[in-house]
Amino acid sequence: MGTLIAPTNHSPLEDAEAIRKAVKGWGTDEKVIITILGHRDAIQRQKIREAYYELFQEDLIKRLESELSGDFERAMYRWIVEPSERYALLANIALRHADRNYDVIVEIACALSPEELFIVRRAYHNRYHHSLEEDVAANTSGHLRQLLVGLVSSFRYGGNEINAKLAQSEADILHEAIKLKDKNSNKDEEVIRILTTRSKIQLVATFNRYRDDHGIAITKKLSDEASDDFHKAVNIAIRCIQDHKKYYEKVLRNAMKGGGTNEDALTRVIVTRAEKDLNDIKEIYYKRNSVHLEDSVAKETSGDYKKFLLTLMGKED
Repeated sequence: MGTLIAPTNHSPLEDAEAIRKAVKGWGTDEKVIITILGHRDAIQRQKIREAYYELFQEDLIKRLESELSGDFERAMYRWIVEPSERYALLANIALRHADRNYDVIVEIACALSPEELFIVRRAYHNRYHHSLEEDVAANTSGHLRQLLVGLVSSFRYGGNEINAKLAQSEADILHEAIKLKDKNSNKDEEVIRILTTRSKIQLVATFNRYRDDHGIAITKKLSDEASDDFHKAVNIAIRCIQDHKKYYEKVLRNAMKGGGTNEDALTRVIVTRAEKDLNDIKEIYYKRNSVHLEDSVAKETSGDYKKFLLTLMGKED
């Protein structure tokens, strides 16, 4: 369940006119922008963009880019674009960054449904004029490249069938691969084959079989053993496939842990999950940390950025 609170009777024309008034002249009324766009779903936001262009012959996104700044501008930009474009943007940024963030690529590939991922790949193609697979391959090598290209190009079966014998045999393969980490490349290739071709429900059965047979969760074993980018990516893929909500809770927790705040990670999770399952993630966060997610976010952020994130989370500042 998402946290976005959107009206059912909004007028795109009225919203567009109100936003125009908020950005016209000296100064910008950020409160109006947050109040409107922070309470509109993806379809409503698209209609506002269309209405704004029809009324003023101006791209609303470009106007907001020029009027806003910092973390608030980046969060608003990621929010107002269509969801598929947003994921395409996040993937491209992750690949272009000096410290390439492969976590984001794995997250997009494994947390989305096969249909959603297919649409994201098309959006990436249209936006950047080459494929997501091409850019992933160009920025990786070895087994990491094989894994990431396989994940982003996968179109998994979405049915409910489970093959128990297959789960058993592939749990054994995963166990051997982790045990022989860095010693047997053939085993790593088998891990790639399993993670990039099996349905999510089949993989969950395999991970459960691993836990039952070896007395430890495969993610815990990988956390103890993992050291290089490939095994870290394997771990993230398994976490996302097994329970993406728990995975996102951990991303949020880590984003606000320690001396600083990872605003990119914080923004990414809140913006991408507000219309999906952020309410469930909030509950997991509270059970894990005995603190409400909104309170943690309010403590770690400030200004219009803080107000906007809290609005998306269903809590007005």
